[in-house]
Amino acid sequence: MTTRVAVMGSGNWGTAFGMILADAGCEVTMWARRQEVADAVNAGRNDAYLPELELPSAVRATVDAGEALERADIVVLAVPSQTLRENLTRWGDSIPTDAPVVSLMKGVELGTTMRMSQVVAEAASIEPDRIVVVSGPNLAPEIARRQPAGGVVACRDMATAERVASACATPWFRPYTDTDVIGAEVCGATKNVVALASGMAEGMGFGDNTKATIITRGLAETTRLGLALGAHPQTFMGLAGVGDLIATCMSPLSRNHSFGVRLGRGMTVAGATAELRTTTEGVKSCESILTLAEQHDVVMPICEQVVAVIRDGHSASEVGPRLMSRDLKAEKH
Repeated sequence: MTTRVAVMGSGNWGTAFGMILADAGCEVTMWARRQEVADAVNAGRNDAYLPELELPSAVRATVDAGEALERADIVVLAVPSQTLRENLTRWGDSIPTDAPVVSLMKGVELGTTMRMSQVVAEAASIEPDRIVVVSGPNLAPEIARRQPAGGVVACRDMATAERVASACATPWFRPYTDTDVIGAEVCGATKNVVALASGMAEGMGFGDNTKATIITRGLAETTRLGLALGAHPQTFMGLAGVGDLIATCMSPLSRNHSFGVRLGRGMTVAGATAELRTTTEGVKSCESILTLAEQHDVVMPICEQVVAVIRDGHSASEVGPRLMSRDLKAEKH
């Protein structure tokens, strides 16, 4: 029997993941906020987000959330992370009671410092064993071209992870299952902040040595935070960890990297936001990630400096000297 999937959100990654699901044999209904986006998807394209992608015929769209969710076997959440609670308040009650709920979002909620799976559990009363996180080096434009890629499908319940993995496995997208939801989410959220720092360095004209240092030390910060929250150490060396970090920090297709480049070239946060015109999760979540780290006595100097630029209006040129002048210590610290 064909698996019916509701993809709640019609942005870059939601659209690309909808294509993955359709290629894997699922019947996909996307929920879009705007009628013009739904009409475009129903005509086979989503030019507002992924103009290069011709969508399979098994993908359709609607602006009616209830219609999208009706009889769904799997529900995929692909809205901006800071809007998740608001969206679930509106239509979370319509999520079928036996459907796995899959989070594609990579952020930490402002105010509560909750990970996205925690927001799903609280706002929509979803049992943790039904909540699945998909993460990994999955830049949407490359996915849209069906270039080979892998990802991690994490859920506390392995049978549920395997069910979702089967629904999104294609000859060119290979999902690996895991039970470390915390690790997958911490990696996914924090790598966006590190990518902002890496982009700033590139924007200021620094080369690969500088970016490699930022990426490596960013991985150390991510690992410290994840372990403090109860994540598994091996997650940080996998696709959801170092894999996603490399892709997001190095690729011009990464919105967080591109945003950082603009800051490094002297553009303001407002200016970069206006120019990119898409949600940049690291900009939205860097402050909540830093707050979460402080709550658990985890030191994250790169994250601190990104927050100083994003929230406090400091110049990107101040970041390097501050990081380089910190007290010397052993690398393992």
